[in-house]
This record gives sequence, structure tokens and C-alpha cells, in this order.
Amino acid sequence: MTDYAAFRLEVRQFLEASLTPELRRAGKLTTSVFSDFESSMAWQRILHAKGWAAPDWPEEYGGPGWDIHQRYIFQEECKLANAPSIIAMGIQMLGPLLMKYGTEAQKTEIIPRILSGDDVWCQGYSEPGAGSDLASLKTTAERDGDHYRVNGTKIWTSLAQHSNKIFCLVRTNKDVKPQAGISFLLMDIDLPGITIDPIVSLDGQVEQCQVFFEDVEVPVTNLVGDENDGWSVAKSLLEFERGGHNFTIDIKKQLGKVRDQALRIRGRGGRPKLEDPVFRTQLAEAEIEAMALEQTELRIKGSFAAGGNPGALSSLVKAVGTELSQQFNELSVDAVGRAITPYFPEGLDPHFEGETPVPDYATTTMAEYINNRSATIYGGTAEVQRNIIAKQILKL
Repeated sequence: MTDYAAFRLEVRQFLEASLTPELRRAGKLTTSVFSDFESSMAWQRILHAKGWAAPDWPEEYGGPGWDIHQRYIFQEECKLANAPSIIAMGIQMLGPLLMKYGTEAQKTEIIPRILSGDDVWCQGYSEPGAGSDLASLKTTAERDGDHYRVNGTKIWTSLAQHSNKIFCLVRTNKDVKPQAGISFLLMDIDLPGITIDPIVSLDGQVEQCQVFFEDVEVPVTNLVGDENDGWSVAKSLLEFERGGHNFTIDIKKQLGKVRDQALRIRGRGGRPKLEDPVFRTQLAEAEIEAMALEQTELRIKGSFAAGGNPGALSSLVKAVGTELSQQFNELSVDAVGRAITPYFPEGLDPHFEGETPVPDYATTTMAEYINNRSATIYGGTAEVQRNIIAKQILKL
């Protein structure tokens, strides 16, 4: 029987020894699902050397072979130690999908390079006219001998500017219902005919890109699953994307942060914000929702451990987890109040002396709030998730 207390101690000791101040800072300053790219890759190389880069993977594919509780402990301790996030498109999404649908050649060639970080994958799903309605995608792949010729565009392609590989959904048959004519292709992103156009966010950073394909030749051997059955492959991958993330671990950290902020900030009468009865009630209600979410996530992990897929439960977790995370962002903003932005005493030029910086406990609060507004959109909007829940769980 696994000694989980000893395992947690082993993880903590490893993190203490392996996380440099620079890596911890990158983790602490992470305000979206992505940490600084170079820090993410440096941390993945450290984890790979330890054999811990893919905690959910079985040993036969290079994973540690941990049980469900060990995985949860590891991810929780990484979050609490401010470890940078690992780029998920390869390890969390494509790797598990290839284990199920990939050919032996694809598994042998691709999976080790995902683990090591030698290949960085991005996801080509959404298009300017096909986001939530993914089945309406227009990017085509026409068979030409032993190659496909790909034309079209993908958008909101996370970290495409840093990636050397891309997996895409493409239309290979226009004469059938939309879902029946889609295939799943793997590509080198530096192939002739591929152009990457970075999208600059409001904060001046680039996390998303638009990718254009013009007569791009892709070998037929890069097809995953059967031709025109890419919709089945895509749905499986989306289950890994939506159900593979531990919202509860993120939310527990947010909860601790909000409590700390609410103890530091003084409200009326000089009393801590945490003593405000309305605020305390809102925080307690959110914490109860977080406890319920944790139980659902454990059910999903149990499904993975038994060799199954989470199915529609992944949509339930995605909808509740993202909305609850936004709720904690709002509580954090409420707790911090005016400390969320620099305070300039009246009559002083904010560009010179007199500026009071944002306190350390509020440094990332506004950026987290702004960035997380998109959480109910990417990976399938909350409305789409509710439709799936209604159909597959509630049988409406």
C-alpha cells in the first residue's frame, strides 16, 4: 500500500531542491493558463529528468505510473510551491489521444518527444467562423496521392509562435453531414505554406495566434484515426482537455489568497474585510461549491484510473470550474479594493515621487481577473458545455 504521507514529503523535497527562485517567480506571476514559455520548458526538462513530466501517463509510455491520489498530491504541491505550468497541448491532450488512436509508428516517434519537450505542440481547432460550432470548420485537406493538400486558417492557436508542431482538424469530405467529413492531422509547423500571425493581447503579450495554410502538403501517414472520423478523435481529445485540468487545486490556492487579502485589507471601522458578514457569506458559499466540484473531479480521475474517459462529466467540471474560478477572482478584487492599483496622493505627479506601488499580495489580482474572463469561452463555451450536460447527463 502506498504511503501517501511519505510520497507528499518526497514531492515537497524535490520541489524545494529543484525550483529555482526564477522558476518560482515565473509560477507566482502566472496570470493565465500559461506561464512564461522559457520557464515552462525549463521546468519540463527538470521534471522529465526525474521521470515526472507526465503524472497521468502510464509507465509503458514514460509516465511515473502513479495512482490517482499520487497525481493529485503532486499537482497540488506544485501549485502551492509556485511551480510554472507545463504546456498542456502535448502532455495533457495529444499524448493520451495517441495512446488510444495513434499508430505504433506515431506512438514510437511522437510520444517520447512530447515528454522531453523536444517537440512543442499547438492545437488547430478553432477558425474565424468555427469556434463553439466546431463542426462548421472550413479548412480543407484534399487527398493527392500519398499527401493531403491543406488550405484554410485556424485562430486562437495558443503558443503557435513557440511551437514546432500542430495538430489540426480538417475537412476531408464536403458531401456528408459536417461531423462526418472531418479528419485529424499532425503537421510540422514550418512546412512550406504555413504562416503564423501573432495576436497581441490588451496587456501587450502574445499567447494566441492565427495560422494560415496555403497548399500545405502533409503526408497521409500523419492522419490520426480513420479518414473522415476525426470528429470522434476530436471529442476524445476535448474530454482530456476539459477533464484533465484540476480546477479544485487552482481554486484552493485562490481561496487561500482571498482569505489572506481579506485579512490584510481594513474596511469600515478599521476591521478586516474578512469580518464583513456579506463578504464572509459570499466566500463561504463559493467554498462549498468548490468542495462539491472537488468530488466531481475525483470521479473523473477515478474514470481515468479505470481506463475509461470522463465523458460528459468533463463538461460539467469545465462549466462549473471556470465560473467558480471567476467568482473567486471577483472576491479577490472585492477584497483588495483600491490597493489593486497604485495610489497617488493628491497633487503629486504619478510619474515621479509619491507613487505607492501595488502591494505584493495584490500584484497579479487585476491581471488574473482580466485574463480569466476568457476561461468560460476557450475549450468550449459555458453554453456549449451546458448543452452537452443537458443532452448526455440530464437526457433532455
